Amino acid sequence: MAEETIFSKIIRKEIPSEIAYQDDLVTAFRDINPQAPTHILIVPNKVIPTVSDVSCEDEAALGRMFSVAARLAEEEGLSGDGYRLIVNCRDHGGQEVYHLHMHLLGGRPLGPMLARRQ
Repeated sequence: MAEETIFSKIIRKEIPSEIAYQDDLVTAFRDINPQAPTHILIVPNKVIPTVSDVSCEDEAALGRMFSVAARLAEEEGLSGDGYRLIVNCRDHGGQEVYHLHMHLLGGRPLGPMLARRQ
């Protein structure tokens, strides 16, 4: 079994959070340190530590993450101008919490995908 995470506690509502969406497969909540006017995290309710740990049985939850992202982007008024979805994997990818999660960011121009190297 995967390790307990802070996201697990948010899913179970043991830690207060502004839940934007929740069903039997996924939970979406506002990031406590937003990097854009809209910054929502979408997580599977089952702990999957990284993208590398995804299995075929996780496909329904991962598909739901994308459909929820589209729904929330529409509700937040981001669909017209666009938004960014980010999934980080492990240390070099910038993953901080080892519970797979998708960042939905928007509400302003987000700039280049990566900072240019000098």
